[in-house]
Amino acid sequence: MKRLSKQERRDQLLATARRVVREEGADRLTLARLSERAGVSKPVVYDHFPSRSALLIELYRTVDAEQVQALRTELARGRDLRETADVLAVAYIRCFLDTGGEWHAIGAALEGSAEKVAVHHELLDGYVRLFASVLKPHSSLSPAELKRRCIGLVGAGEALGAAMLRGVSGEQRAARSLAALIEAACR
Repeated sequence: MKRLSKQERRDQLLATARRVVREEGADRLTLARLSERAGVSKPVVYDHFPSRSALLIELYRTVDAEQVQALRTELARGRDLRETADVLAVAYIRCFLDTGGEWHAIGAALEGSAEKVAVHHELLDGYVRLFASVLKPHSSLSPAELKRRCIGLVGAGEALGAAMLRGVSGEQRAARSLAALIEAACR
């Protein structure tokens, strides 16, 4: 059997951790459970993640990075404001479905952690920057005003996505509502 590199092992552990969250819930994800499910010794897991909190934060960042990359790929070609708003909204809302609530379950497991709060703010700030950079060509607003509006748009996206996961809204309606807000915010 081929021995995995440190990065390959880390990737394997993160993939296994995601399966645990998806199949058993974030509360069941412990370093011992990860060791058991990945078929490795506890010291191997501790070598990559010194604490459960460190594992959850890395998992949180990994899920987010995948979603950001998917969003960037979707936005790669030029579009008018309406198309850009539609793509941005659909991709943002789709993130909630694609992660099957994993991102929020992981975030909830980190609740109360000062590290989690800092990471969550860092990731949301990244979305604000992404929205602003994508919308800048479609807006005559000052950079500061566009940034403030993008803060509101990301907040609206979070609320609409959470409402969709609770069954309050369907995916298409949530995406259409967010797209309408995006279009209006650029004017």
